Formats: sequence, C-alpha cells, structure tokens
Amino acid sequence: MQQAGISSSNVIDPIYKVNFAIFLLNLREINPFHFSLILIGFPNRGGLMVRARRRKPVIGGSGVNKKLPLRKSIPLGIQHVLAMFAGNITVPIIVAGVFGSTTAEKIFLIQMALFVAGVATIIQTVGIGKVGARLPIIQGTSFAFIPIMLPFKAVGLGAVFTAAFIGGIFQMYIGKIIKPIRHMFPPLVTGIVVLMIGISLLKVGFMYAGGGGWLLNNKPEMFGNASHLFIAFTVLIVALVAHQKGKGMVSSASILIGMIAGYVVAMLLGMVDYGKITSADWFALPMPLQYGVDFVWGAIILMLFMSIVTTIETIGDISATTMGGADREATDKELSGGIMADGLGTAFGSIFNAMPNTSYSQNAGLVAFTGVISRHVGTVAGVILVLLGLFPKLGGIIAAMPESVIGGAAIIMFGLITAAGIKLIAQSEMSQKNLLILALSLSFGIGLSLLPQFVAHIPDFGIQFKLLLTTGLIPAGLLAFILNATLPKK
Repeated sequence: MQQAGISSSNVIDPIYKVNFAIFLLNLREINPFHFSLILIGFPNRGGLMVRARRRKPVIGGSGVNKKLPLRKSIPLGIQHVLAMFAGNITVPIIVAGVFGSTTAEKIFLIQMALFVAGVATIIQTVGIGKVGARLPIIQGTSFAFIPIMLPFKAVGLGAVFTAAFIGGIFQMYIGKIIKPIRHMFPPLVTGIVVLMIGISLLKVGFMYAGGGGWLLNNKPEMFGNASHLFIAFTVLIVALVAHQKGKGMVSSASILIGMIAGYVVAMLLGMVDYGKITSADWFALPMPLQYGVDFVWGAIILMLFMSIVTTIETIGDISATTMGGADREATDKELSGGIMADGLGTAFGSIFNAMPNTSYSQNAGLVAFTGVISRHVGTVAGVILVLLGLFPKLGGIIAAMPESVIGGAAIIMFGLITAAGIKLIAQSEMSQKNLLILALSLSFGIGLSLLPQFVAHIPDFGIQFKLLLTTGLIPAGLLAFILNATLPKK
C-alpha cells in the first residue's frame, strides 16, 4: 500500500493486468498503505513513478541476482534505508506514546523496529525455502496497523504482539493459497479499507502535532501552544519544499529532512530532553517477549483482518517492483514467497517486540527510479537496519525530540493515506452497486467511530465486539467485502 495491487500472469485478464500496472505506477507516489509510505509519498506533477519510467535509469539496470560492487550497492542500500527510516520509527513512537510507555521502553521499541525491519528485509531478499520474493523488497513497521492497536492500550502491548504473531502465521498461509482468491479484493473494496485507515489516523496526526496525547490529557492548557505548532509546521513546510524542489536523494528523503529541521528548531527552543540521550545504552542485544503473551480475542480478530489487508498491499509492492525495475509482471512464485515473507517478518517481529511488518511502497519507487532491481542491494539495506537496531543511543536521540516533530510529518503521511484510498476508489466504475457499497460502508465505518454509544447495548460475545464495531475500519472493510461478494450486478 505499500498498495492494493493485483497483477500476476495466468490469474486475471491480460488487459486488466496492464491497466492495473499503469494504475500502480501512478498510485505509488501517493503511497496508499504504509502507510508506511512516507518519504517518497508526496504527489508529484505527473507522479514519481510515472516519471521514473520515462527517464533513463540513474544508475543503470541490473538483474535480480546481479551482484553490484560495494561502491554502488552500499550507497543504494543507504538510500533505501533513508526512504523508509522515518516511517519505520514513527509507528513505535506513536504506539508507545498512546500506550503510556516510559522513555526506556520507547527507545527499546525503536531499536526493535529497526532490528526487525532489517531481519525481515533479509528474509525477503535472500529467502528461506519457498519464503521470500527474492526481490529488493524493503520491510518495515506499518501505519495500517495503528488504528487496530490503539484501542487495546488498556490490555497492553503483550496482547498486541500475541495477536500479531497469530496474524503473521495466518498471512503465511494466505501466501500459500493466494492465487485463487485474489479476485475477491477489487480496487473498490481495498480503496474503502485504505480510506478508513487514513481517516482513523488523522486524529492521531493532529494530536501529535499539538504536543502529544500525554500533554492533551494532563496539561491541556499547553496542548497546541505556539511552540508545538511552530515545530509541527516547520516539519511540514520543509518536507514539502524538499520534495517539490529537491532532486534525487533530497526528494526521496523529504520527510526525514523535514523532521531534522523540526528537531533543530526544537533544540533552539529548548524542547529537547537530552537526558533521554545520555541515559540510552550504546549497544544492546534484542530481547524477546519483553511484554509477555496475552490472548485477547478482539485483538486477534483485528490482526487476522489486517493480515488480509497487508497481503493486498504487498501484492501491489511486489508488482510495482518488478514492473518498475524489470518491466515485467511478478511471477506467482515471487508473489507467494513475498507474502509468506511478509507474514514471517510480522511473526518474528512480534517475538522481538516489534510492530507488524509489511513491504514499503516508497522503496518500490526507488527501484523504478534507479532501474536497479538487484536483490543484493536490498540485502545491504537489511544489514544496515540490523546494525542500527543494535545501538539504542540512536533510539534515545529520536525519543528526545518533542512529539510535535512527529506530528508535522504525520499530518502529511496520514493525509496521503486518505487520498490514496480515494484514488483507489476512483478506479472503480461508479455503478449503482458500487455506489451502494461505498455509501453503506462509509456510513457504518465513519458513523460508528464518531458515535460509539450507538453500540453500547450490543453484547461483546467475549471478543470485544463493541470495540471492533467502533474502530471504523472493521465495519467498513467487512461490509464492503460482503456487499461486493453478494450484491447482484446491474
């Protein structure tokens, strides 16, 4: 969605495959899911991916298995890390803030996010048996999962990680059987899901821009003051200028550049807590199961649903990588292996206290931009991420900045997710059936999230059913899926 994409040989109509591939190339710069999206994700005139296909490769094309010299592979690997870095660390920062984690816990979660992203990327590029696309697919923590994690702050991160482990195993199973069920997720259904993810996150983005959840709940008179708003809008404006005016690495790392600018402003305003930096260790090994195991059915159901959603976006990222870097469709083997690696990365990450992982769309954009599809470049990026995850001092530097720095970036990122959902929906014919699906799905999704008291007297059935209904994402996504499958065509 990261993107919802469906394109593989011998599965769907060839004309549809071509049209959808073109759609993916236009959609990449909006970076629908992932969510994770972030650094390449601003709309460009003509679209980043479109321009990438029209221009000559910057570095020159290479085969999937071609090994480049280190003087080329290392800079390319660093570029991949820069493209996903801000998104990868933002998810644990947001979740830690909402869950009320301590500074040490926040640093630890950032460390684990980097470490697990590196391991998951290596699984994807190197492969283990049938697991792994063996393409330069970069993995990282996913924004798509934030709306389904936040409602369970009362039960703790142990429930989230346990549910994520089960969801990851389920996604691996989906990868084994993906071929015959891909037609069940057309752009209308996936677009509604993406749109609701974006809408669910918008409140979180503005909360961080105002200073964060703790400030809002404990010192509301300081929330949204001039200092926090100045920092947030510094990040936003610098990121926009870097993306629109910059070229190459500057444009690709625009969000990261904006966050650095915001960090500098926060330092000048005396809003950086240097104690968090000095207290962080220089080196630490990853520690598994720090939050224990806790089976909460509501969290598990949500994770199973999101396993399907993230499968859709992974299909899109793999398809975009092969189309942009090699001008071909992804093979069934690449799609199946990539989805299974996605699930394995999430399951592995949950053991090591990392948020659910998925493929990053902006890195698929870099493959098309450079023309380099060598999976060994992705492996280099994975190794760099693993090394970064072994040094908590880096997490301390990030944890020390005020939350309004994250907020300035989040406003852009979450808004783009929302826009990506709208663009996906726009690809569908607005027939009477599709309009009815869209209307009812959004009515229930948005309506129940705005007025949770509506379901106050509905029983929980032992699975936090009322909570599931008020997430917005679950009622909208399930209703769109069921109506699309059952309503007759007119």
